[in-house]
Amino acid sequence: MTYDFITVGGTTRDISFFTDQGIIINNRKDILRQKVLAFESGAKIKVDHFYYSYGGGAANAAVCLSNFSLKTACLAPIGDDEDGGHIVKNLRQHSVDVSLIQKIKNTESGSSFILVAPSGERIIFAQRGANIKFSINASTLTALEKTNNIYIASLSGDWLNTLRKIFAVVKKSGQKVFWNPGTTQLLGGVNKLSPFIKHTTVLAMNHDEAIELVVRSGQYKHLKAFFLNKPENLLKLLHTLGPKIVVITLGQDGVVAWDGQKLYHQPIIKSKNRVDATGLGDVFNSTFAAGLTLYAGNIDQAINLALRNTAAKVSHIGAQTGLIKF
Repeated sequence: MTYDFITVGGTTRDISFFTDQGIIINNRKDILRQKVLAFESGAKIKVDHFYYSYGGGAANAAVCLSNFSLKTACLAPIGDDEDGGHIVKNLRQHSVDVSLIQKIKNTESGSSFILVAPSGERIIFAQRGANIKFSINASTLTALEKTNNIYIASLSGDWLNTLRKIFAVVKKSGQKVFWNPGTTQLLGGVNKLSPFIKHTTVLAMNHDEAIELVVRSGQYKHLKAFFLNKPENLLKLLHTLGPKIVVITLGQDGVVAWDGQKLYHQPIIKSKNRVDATGLGDVFNSTFAAGLTLYAGNIDQAINLALRNTAAKVSHIGAQTGLIKF
């Protein structure tokens, strides 16, 4: 079967809980932790309410892409537990092809506990579970060879070998790759990721992630906070590694992109009811990928569609709810 997209990465069953007991502290002296959410040490924190939902980068992206009537399969692991069954059922309900889902025996599915502040901002406590045992086998390689586009989310386990196998297919068959590296990949720095970045169509991340990727690389350790805090500098630096387009989301300051010729910038589309920012990165980046596909490579239109979708999502709880559908 030929797909428009195969998403690669993780799946989770999530619990989101809401509290107004934390305070935001500016921490500018630490370039990697410029804002922290703090709670009183030793206190008993009141939780207002909690919800069950679904997440994981590959699952979130698959649902989002499928909503745009793009034939999408999710290549990701689940455990052989009840949560795994719920994850698959949820993907099916969103018309995502689950034939590539890997059930890992004697293993729990991934899960996340998501603390949400009144502003809608969140902190995620992630338990990787089956995602750690994710691998690419012969049958999945055949599927990857037949897809038009590959969307890579955060990877766990032997992620470096996974990337080698994916990009071997890309170099052979020429698929477009949309990549939002996860925390583990960012910690590898430019040195480990550059062989893959140069074959990437769109490299996407938020501002903090872009800084993380750069400062973990020996050749860029000398760069000062003044330089790193300017998104345009990060865009152009990362573009020298070879991707066709670099996209950096800036939270409340919108999004910037660079294709080697033009700097793109659009402000956010504000939602009247900002409830939960969980999954915004996955929604924005996968919608941008859909937009480039639907609008024949028009970056401005793709950004606008992605911003509209994140504005729709942020007023709902969970990473896969409230999304635009075509």
